[in-house]
Amino acid sequence: MAPIILFKKQYQRSEIFLYLFSAAVPLSFATWQALINNFAIEQVAFSGVEIGILQSLREIPGFIAFGVIFLLLIIREQTIAFLALIVLGIGTAMTGFLPSIMGLYFTTVLMSMGYHYAETIQQSLSLQLVSRERLPLVMGRQIAIGSFTGLLVFGALFWLMEVLNVDYRWVYLMGGGLTVMIASLMYLKFPHFKGEAEQHKKVILRKRYWLYYLLTFLSGARRQIFVVFAGFLMVEKFHFSVGEMALLFLVNGLLTIYLAPRIGRMVSVWGERKTLTLEYIGLIIIFSCYAIAESVIFVSLLYIFDHIFFAMAIALKSYLKKIADPADIASTAGVSFSINHIAAIFLPIALGLVWVYSPAMVFMVGACIAMMSLILSQMVPSQPEQGKETIYSKQKELPN
Repeated sequence: MAPIILFKKQYQRSEIFLYLFSAAVPLSFATWQALINNFAIEQVAFSGVEIGILQSLREIPGFIAFGVIFLLLIIREQTIAFLALIVLGIGTAMTGFLPSIMGLYFTTVLMSMGYHYAETIQQSLSLQLVSRERLPLVMGRQIAIGSFTGLLVFGALFWLMEVLNVDYRWVYLMGGGLTVMIASLMYLKFPHFKGEAEQHKKVILRKRYWLYYLLTFLSGARRQIFVVFAGFLMVEKFHFSVGEMALLFLVNGLLTIYLAPRIGRMVSVWGERKTLTLEYIGLIIIFSCYAIAESVIFVSLLYIFDHIFFAMAIALKSYLKKIADPADIASTAGVSFSINHIAAIFLPIALGLVWVYSPAMVFMVGACIAMMSLILSQMVPSQPEQGKETIYSKQKELPN
């Protein structure tokens, strides 16, 4: 009996909890994301305008992610995590059963509410429970675990839909149901973990975090173009099937599993500024190439490289860990998710209209956003810390 208890305690650690969290989210979200363009076009007859509206609605819960701070007044952070995962799972599970415009809008918002609150809490708990020295490595492993889970999902999707010809509704139901099962396991088997400081339970905006806020805003705007329109380009212009998209995600997943932990170590060695510089230069090139892509192989390679570069977002989170007051983490995580999604409210709709006339112009907007990010990233200090948030900061009192 004693060895069994010891075995259980051995795995009831905060890092294991975070890794399991990283696996639970993509079971639902990867299922939703891999199928959504084909489902929207084949089952609901969406055009670029409707897909833009759908993606804007999907980002509204991300915009109000700061609401997690108010939930902390009545619910512990880990409890919010469990509830968010359950909502994510239920929203995904219902998607295939409501194949109409309004039905897809409804299930998307429900799924997105769970997803964005889960992501907010996951980032907050990671920053609180992991030391600044280990954070890039642990976050790299989290990304790798999420990618490995996504890999399993995409492999299952290919088998279920291309080989067994399973209907969309049952595939969505399986993906969402697995997330609910893992959330229940996490609730029952893990203790409550405490971070290094009691978290503020109010919305906090500090002037000294301005560069982090601005980089986060631009990251959100740029990410929308990839998430919404790169995948849509593959289906609409290059006529990728569900199976072909799943294979593309499989390649992305394999590369991310291998590269994400190494990117985490790179952040530790290179520092945040050099890593962000590499990321933004790469994305300028990639978005510019999307605008002129005419080859299936070329656009597939762009999609793969685009996905890999997003793993470098570890650097931005590591930057926050170094400059933030430990008690600000939960509030800043919520606020940063809201800032990240400001552009997401209007950008997909606006660019959806642009898409009708010039898909290339949509990707050139992405290149311009990446260029602005590159310029701002040069203001990140080589060794950021509290009181030294930018290269222009002077060591002084920290309240603001």
